[in-house]
Amino acid sequence: YCFASDKITIDGLPIGYMYRETPMEEEDSGWRFFSGTEDEEYIDDDKNIEAFEVNVIANFDQAIIPYLNSPFDTDFERIEGTDQFEIVTNLD
Repeated sequence: YCFASDKITIDGLPIGYMYRETPMEEEDSGWRFFSGTEDEEYIDDDKNIEAFEVNVIANFDQAIIPYLNSPFDTDFERIEGTDQFEIVTNLD
């Protein structure tokens, strides 16, 4: 499974930011998907983030598929106006 923001799954926004962290348990892929428009208050509200099968989220936005085998501890940001993502190296 993965976690995705309601901005993607309910509001229909494309994925703008995604990262893969070390999984919390065996079934966890480590993937976390966001539109990039969420603020801290939105993300902190557990009602706005749900668990899904990664395939479900790939059906919402197929642009993520080439990146799904990326290593843990990798962050990506969509290149505006494209279906391409770039690795985020400055997380300050």
